[in-house]
Amino acid sequence: MLEEKKLTKKDYVVVSSMLFALFFGAGNLIFPLHLGQLSGSNWLPAALGFLVTGVLLPLLSVLAISITRSEGVYDIGKPLGATFALVFMVLIHGTIGPLFGTPRTATVSYTVGLAPLIPAQYQTLGLVVFSAVFFGLAYFLSVEQSKIVSNVGKLLNPVFLVLLAFVFFLGFSNPMGTPVKQAVTSAYKTGAFTNGFLQGYNTMDALAGLAFGVTVVTAIKYMGKKNPNGIAMVTARAGLFSMGFEGVIYVALILLGSMSLGKFKLSANGGIAFDQIVNHYLGVVGQSILAALITLTCLTTAIGLVAAFAQDFHKHFPKISYKTWLAFTSAASFLTANLGLNQIISWSTPVLMFLYPLAMALILLSVLSPLFKRDPVVYKFVVTFTVIPALFDMMAAFPPVVSQSAFGKLMANFQQSYLPLAQYGLDWLLPALLGMVLGVACHLVKQHAATKVQVPQEDQN
Repeated sequence: MLEEKKLTKKDYVVVSSMLFALFFGAGNLIFPLHLGQLSGSNWLPAALGFLVTGVLLPLLSVLAISITRSEGVYDIGKPLGATFALVFMVLIHGTIGPLFGTPRTATVSYTVGLAPLIPAQYQTLGLVVFSAVFFGLAYFLSVEQSKIVSNVGKLLNPVFLVLLAFVFFLGFSNPMGTPVKQAVTSAYKTGAFTNGFLQGYNTMDALAGLAFGVTVVTAIKYMGKKNPNGIAMVTARAGLFSMGFEGVIYVALILLGSMSLGKFKLSANGGIAFDQIVNHYLGVVGQSILAALITLTCLTTAIGLVAAFAQDFHKHFPKISYKTWLAFTSAASFLTANLGLNQIISWSTPVLMFLYPLAMALILLSVLSPLFKRDPVVYKFVVTFTVIPALFDMMAAFPPVVSQSAFGKLMANFQQSYLPLAQYGLDWLLPALLGMVLGVACHLVKQHAATKVQVPQEDQN
């Protein structure tokens, strides 16, 4: 057998760069900026909350892939059975893929970067043309799986980081205001941490980390690593580096958003805030830089999302080729993108409120799985206790047409009256912990019973 290739430091940097670029997309730019504006002088506790769901959880999702030697989101849910794992995989890929996440990469880059340069009467046509070219490029750059690392890690991501560093240089060398003096919106006066925590859901990174597992593992295999232990170690190291770097950028973006209140009023979203910031410093040139910055970061994430979708679906439905699945998710994302950014965000939020607690539970179970040997009984208790409050959270987050219906109000009243921490959107937390305690207790009882059954042969004679 040929000796397995040992990766160099340069290889690790390239894998880390690719992983960072896959994670860092549309929401990763606009949501931290808007969080900074919403929290004002309370930016620090808001940032800490955001880092939990925006950095720690995605890192744990990468570690979960590494610890369980998984190759994707399906393997993470497999202890609960093949049917659950397949349904969970489809829900995750649908959410971060053609239904919500992937279309958002095109709509954000168009709305923030190019729309301000296009006359109002051509906005709809502009989005159609832009999204067609955008997803055409995403398909082209991910059609050869062996080249994804090179296209993203060596080419697109370094250009993006140079442009972002330039924006940070301008923002911090000549600040628009002092963060400690900025106004705080009412929700962030007492609940800055929990609101920052919930804002981190919008990045979709904990879900994406599970889905990107197949892309990262495939890329590492193409670099010469074949042994599962070696692949797991490379994945874990790259995850630590890339997510730590992402955390630094998040804090800088939150600070930049808070400082922008010295010149601008609270914006409707982070895209508008970013547009105002770069135009303040650079005018029309700034708009061009912003367009390039947003398009690059969104394109790298789109490449990862369409590739992960196609790789996972081809693996589980092999009669359809990788390229066909890739064409399907690219075309479907194009169609969804033309519904508009606001529609995508309003309908993705309730789905995220349902899926995130389940994803967080499975991520933590995977990380802790060596302690209970991935015993399915522990998984079943935790997920069963988590899914019920998650359904209530989903209903409460729907647009008014659903959440304010008679049934929606009935569920909301029950949730607020009987589920602890519901007012913070964390009513799943205590049930999940209770499920963990009961599941581990059952595992220990089973283990003890199995030990008693294994009586030494000489004792039987």
